[in-house]
This record gives sequence, structure tokens and C-alpha cells, in this order.
Amino acid sequence: MPTDPSDASGTSPPRSEADAPSERKTPFSDDELEHFRDLLLQRRREAKAEIEQMRTQIENAKEQSDDNTAYGIHMADAGTDAMEREKLHLMISRQQKYIGYLDRALERIDNKTYGVCRVTGNPIAKERLEAVPHTEISIEAKRQEKSSS
Repeated sequence: MPTDPSDASGTSPPRSEADAPSERKTPFSDDELEHFRDLLLQRRREAKAEIEQMRTQIENAKEQSDDNTAYGIHMADAGTDAMEREKLHLMISRQQKYIGYLDRALERIDNKTYGVCRVTGNPIAKERLEAVPHTEISIEAKRQEKSSS
């Protein structure tokens, strides 16, 4: 059973904030962290490219709807166009949120806390990080989360 540092004879140093489970250092080497950084940056570039593609689609749709032709646009067609634009805006918002998750994962790499579960404080399996590199929780924590809801 651990003793309180104030009770000790002064030989053991008091625990610091850095020793707390949430501040535990990464279980990965610098080379592995660089691998994950490259993976995160690649996914970030892909997400940004998708956002640009969707914005282009929205602009093209606006130009087509603003086109003054001799024929009027049927209300059902206008509604479908509006729904498609709304869907694209929602997808852009979702991608921006995903980029935020990727950015936070990159910060954890910089802070050397990447790969540590924020719930349990244990290392996250490398295989999980390969599949979901921006995750902050381990499989065990995810299972606990699902079973409690």
C-alpha cells in the first residue's frame, strides 16, 4: 500500500502533476509518433480536399439555380436543389469537426501524450490508432462507454 509522501522519510519525491494518469507520456517511440503524424496529416489533407470539392459543388449549384433561362424552375426541383445544398453544408461541417479531432491528435503528438487513453490512462493499442488515428480512448473505454449508455 503506497504511503503518503508527507509521512515518508523524505526519500521519495512527491507526485507531480506530470505523474497523473491523464498526463502520462506516450508509449510510442519518436519514429512511431512520426508515422502517426504522417498518417494524421494525410487524413487532414484528404478532409480539406473533400471540403473544397463540396464547396465547389455548392457554388456550381448556386450558379445553375441563378441561371435565368426561358423556362422556370419547378418548385420540386428547387426544393431538391436546396436539400442537396443543405446536405453538402452538413457534410462540410462534419469534415471540419473531423479536422479538429485530427488537429488535437497532432497536438498530443507534440505534447508526447499521444496514444494514452483519456479515460483509463492506459496505452491505446497501436492497431486501433492505425484504424482511427485521432482517437482519444481505448477499446476498453469505448466498451464501457457503450455499456453505460
